[in-house]
Amino acid sequence: MQPGVYQYLRNREDLLRFMRMNPDWYRRVTRDPSVIQNMEEEAKFFYGKTTTQRIEKLSTQVQMVNMLISMAQAMKG
Repeated sequence: MQPGVYQYLRNREDLLRFMRMNPDWYRRVTRDPSVIQNMEEEAKFFYGKTTTQRIEKLSTQVQMVNMLISMAQAMKG
């Protein structure tokens, strides 16, 4: 692996961990460092960091808060 690519991965612990869990990406990046952008996209999806996944998570949290508020109001009244 090229030293610059390895240094980039060392600075991005999430990508390095993703690569260790998915050795196929190690082979791909070693052969063609330009695919690192594709690996970053896959890692975002894997770790749930895409915009869609974050919106879904926020929506779930809002629903949970609403449920807790309605339960508290039901117990109060």
